[in-house]
Amino acid sequence: MNDISQLLQADKGQAARSLILVDKKGFAAWLSTQPERVRQAVLAGGFKADGYQFAIVPGEKAEDWAAVLGVADVDLPSVWCLSKAADLLPEGSYRVEGRSPGPAALGWILGQYRFDRYKKDKVPTGPRILLTDDPARIAEITLIAEATLLARDLVNLPAADLGPAELQKAVEDVAAECGATVAVAKGDELAEGYPMIHAVGKAASTDRAPRLIELEWGDPANPRIAIVGKGVCFDSGGLDIKPSSGMRLMKKDMGGAAHALALARIIMKSRLPVRLHLLIPAVENAISGNAFRPGDILRSRKGLTVEIGNTDAEGRLILGDALTKAAEGEPELILDFATLTGAARVALGPDLPALFANRDDLADDLLKSGDQISDPLWRMPLWKHYAEMLSSDIADIGNASDSPMAGCVTAALFLQKFVPDGTAWAHFDTFAWRPAAKPGRPKGGDAMGLRAAWAMLKSRYC
Repeated sequence: MNDISQLLQADKGQAARSLILVDKKGFAAWLSTQPERVRQAVLAGGFKADGYQFAIVPGEKAEDWAAVLGVADVDLPSVWCLSKAADLLPEGSYRVEGRSPGPAALGWILGQYRFDRYKKDKVPTGPRILLTDDPARIAEITLIAEATLLARDLVNLPAADLGPAELQKAVEDVAAECGATVAVAKGDELAEGYPMIHAVGKAASTDRAPRLIELEWGDPANPRIAIVGKGVCFDSGGLDIKPSSGMRLMKKDMGGAAHALALARIIMKSRLPVRLHLLIPAVENAISGNAFRPGDILRSRKGLTVEIGNTDAEGRLILGDALTKAAEGEPELILDFATLTGAARVALGPDLPALFANRDDLADDLLKSGDQISDPLWRMPLWKHYAEMLSSDIADIGNASDSPMAGCVTAALFLQKFVPDGTAWAHFDTFAWRPAAKPGRPKGGDAMGLRAAWAMLKSRYC
């Protein structure tokens, strides 16, 4: 994770270059008030106040230059409006002229993210520091940025360097930093208590043995919440093997675990008054002589039997056992994050996590929080009539439907089987990946729905 601790600082009047925000509706009026040297520089550079466009403008002295930035609406700066400038401007300190950076302070930090640990020739870049007149928010903005970068780093790591053991180490590192405790059940000891996690992960090599990683933190007297993250560190598809094109990005199939751990870190660092239970089932869905098979019947921790229709629908299996364990602690709220279905991506594309919730008020709070902080979600239905698609002739439930329709809905309905009716629950089916770069959001691993979940939790418990 990049060191971002100094990228946002309190404005105490220190020397800094100006960032001038201009939108298209105010561009002509702004330009008319500028000295000739500025007008010439802006026009020569083709600056038209388009979004994310910026130009360097000269001051009275050569060293007194500033930057003018095009934004969609100067009165409503977005999270991302400063991100491209933060990526491309020279090292130094900057302040937004005449206004607070507001939500754009987060995008300024995230715009400087690099995942270059495997590159021999790294591009040297010094910090671009943003000054803010709202110092009370520096700690939270930095914390959210750190969590986002943690999630990005974990998703971007290749599977050879991030298996179940390394994911366990990542949880242990965060626990040590925050004063939490960690318990791990792994390998054959899972067979009795967590049979679906064991079945999915048992085909991997011994050094990549499956495990359930649990973190506990907070005062037991506080409301108990559980966060569950799908930790499939690589997904071959199992015996229903994926084609090479489908396997190419499967290092990111632990993106749910990355989101869950990142959210847990925000909760603990913010001292949110909850009793936190984090659960990450970590496996590699591999192929060997003892891999679970299509047609096998698995017994879950809950006692339900599951007929395997497709070994590539493994994420819901490990989540089923983890959700059952989470429910045993009687939390008042369960959130789970998973890169669960391609169907969600077909329906909503890469930017929008599919949100499922068993309570309207919970869904409404999450949607509202996402809209307010530019971390959008889209609610999908837990349409109970589709549960028949998961019926089995010889088991309590099947893990996959024979129909190509409503794939993300049937996956969510499967998970709901393992959540008690009286427990509020939300499920995020997220992509955790940017297929194309956008300002502040480079191609690769990303956190989607993380900030919305945190904003909802903060409003409920803080």
